[in-house]
Amino acid sequence: MTTILFNKPFGVLSQFTDKGTEGSPRPTLSNYIDVPGVYAAGRLDRDSEGLMVLTSDGKLQAKIAHPKYKAPKTYWAQVEGTITDEALTQLRAGVTLTDGPTKPAKARAIAPPNIWERDPPIRVRKSVPESWLDLTLTEGRNRQVRRMTAHVGFPTLRLIRVQIGDWRLDDLQPGQWRMI
Repeated sequence: MTTILFNKPFGVLSQFTDKGTEGSPRPTLSNYIDVPGVYAAGRLDRDSEGLMVLTSDGKLQAKIAHPKYKAPKTYWAQVEGTITDEALTQLRAGVTLTDGPTKPAKARAIAPPNIWERDPPIRVRKSVPESWLDLTLTEGRNRQVRRMTAHVGFPTLRLIRVQIGDWRLDDLQPGQWRMI
């Protein structure tokens, strides 16, 4: 069994091939990982960064990706505005999105983390402050963190997954991976 932890850079698709319709191929996992027989256990949007687990073990892949196992996933979200206690309370209780109510999240404000610069950088509006959240979810809907923070009035500017279950991103830099 092969299992890999990978720090997916911004702009990279969380699959090995690009079947999109854009004029030029977009970067994929195959630009970084040349290990046969491993598959992504779950996805990250192209505009999200951070931890992905790739494995050759189908059972492990299902435990990470399938909603019935409720594998906790932790994200750092840089949001527009100074997060309020009220917004954190709403996230902790769960919010109702267009596809129904979310499960409660663990949510707390954090100091800006000591991390790599994003390429390209996020857009900055000098008149609007930014803050960082640490969010842990046990479900994985499409663009869920972004939709949840927007719902409580704080759009996500940057999103980094830092933990899946017991696996942490730790010191992996964008584009780096390690076998575990």
